[in-house]
Formats: sequence, structure tokens, C-alpha cells
Amino acid sequence: MRMKIGFSTEETTKKVPAAELPAAESMAADPCVVRVYFPARGFACTYYNDKFDLRRGDIVYVDGKLEGLRGFVTEVSCNFKIRLSDYKRVVAKADTEVKGKFYAAGVHFMTFDAKALPYEKAAAWFLPPADPDEAYARGSGAGETFLLEEFPKKMEPQAVERGGAYYAEERVAYLELAGARGRAVVEGRKPYEVEFAYQNGEIGGLLCTCYEVSACRHEAAALLQLRELLQIIEKLYAEQFEQSGYFAAVRKATLLEYAVDNREDGSFSLA
Repeated sequence: MRMKIGFSTEETTKKVPAAELPAAESMAADPCVVRVYFPARGFACTYYNDKFDLRRGDIVYVDGKLEGLRGFVTEVSCNFKIRLSDYKRVVAKADTEVKGKFYAAGVHFMTFDAKALPYEKAAAWFLPPADPDEAYARGSGAGETFLLEEFPKKMEPQAVERGGAYYAEERVAYLELAGARGRAVVEGRKPYEVEFAYQNGEIGGLLCTCYEVSACRHEAAALLQLRELLQIIEKLYAEQFEQSGYFAAVRKATLLEYAVDNREDGSFSLA
């Protein structure tokens, strides 16, 4: 049975979508102090916030010793008096507002609408905002091209085995294919970004932000997930994919936790 789930919101006042704002900027907000829980460390700390309209469940990033770690707001208080020099600040808030039609695809929800959950928005659910002063380097090599179905033969057996475990553990949190360009977020010791090109059944330009020199478990997990999603599309959603040339898939638990559970208004429907 095919199932689709649609998200919509009903608001009485117009808000500026976060996607329209520069990454390092925000709308003015009433000052508050917030308690932020960091799953990677297993504890919470208190921060000052004067940039974002925050509520419980929001995904945020902070400065200080825990810079770069994803945190979740657990408490918000606008009744306070603090010495600012004693507090670090909230520096970014992820946009979890999702609108669009999603289809069931194994352990993921899938959309064929490029505006519903694009990579730039979804990546902020897992990865800290880029530092504009950070230097990056990229090699000039194109990498090997190989058929998706044959990729296990092109990687070290250990990478394939560990990648298979990651795939089975549902660590591919998000995967997008826009035309020939593919990107994924794979959760290991921390979230990593995987990039690839996919065209006519072939994979090329395979890259990961982890420290491995050769093909890694994150790349293998992403390719296993891509293969599964393409099989589901061929079986159930070929028409939708043909019309858009695009799909994005996000882990069901992630979409429900981030985009649904912390909503105070809106609606969704099952069909």
C-alpha cells in the first residue's frame, strides 16, 4: 500500500522563512536565557539568547567550549538578570519548518519537491553553520567512476562491511539527489557529509568529510541507501521522480521529531 504524508501550516501572521535569511543573521527577538541539551555530551548548559525566537525542541548551536555541537532547547525563560560576561550565546538556530508532500520509503520519508526539504536546510539539523573564516581545500582529481550496483567491488571490504552496519542502523539521516548531484548526511561519531554524482547508473566524484584517505564506511552507507531508495522509486514512485528529476529522503524518526513534534500549530494528513 502506498502512503503519503503532507505537511502544512496555518498561521495568522506572516513570518519570514529562515531560508531567506543570511546564514549568520537572524530576526530580532526578545532576550532570554535557555537551557540547551547536547546529546553528544549527555548534559545541558545555560546560554544567553537575543537573536532568535526560541522554543522548546528547537535545534541550536552555541559559542564557547561546545561550539559546533548540536543542541536542543529544553527550557526558555524571559524572567532573568544575568552578567553577560558569565554567559556564552546561542549563535544559530536550525530551520525545522517543513511544508510539502512526503511519501513513505522504507525507514525514510521521501519528497520529490525540491522546496520541501532541500539539503541546505536539512544539513543544519545535523551540522553546525559554516565558519566564513574557515579555509577549505578540495582536490582536483575526478575520482573513479563505477556502476552503483558494483560499488562493493570498488571499495575495501572493511569499508563495505562497516558501511553495511551503518546502513542497517539507519545512520543515513538524509539523502538528496538533484539532477546528477547527490548529497547525504551520515551519522558516525559525528555527522559527516557525503557527496557524489549519479547518472545513467554510474557513481562518480565520491567524497566524504571524514578523515579516511580511501573510500569510507560513510560513503558505503550512503550508496547502499541510494540503491534502496532508487529501487523504491522504480517500484512505487517512478512517475513522480520522472516529473521532477529530484528526490530527498529524510529518516522518518528525524522528520517526526524535528518538524512535527515541536510544532504548536499546523496540520498533516495521511493518505
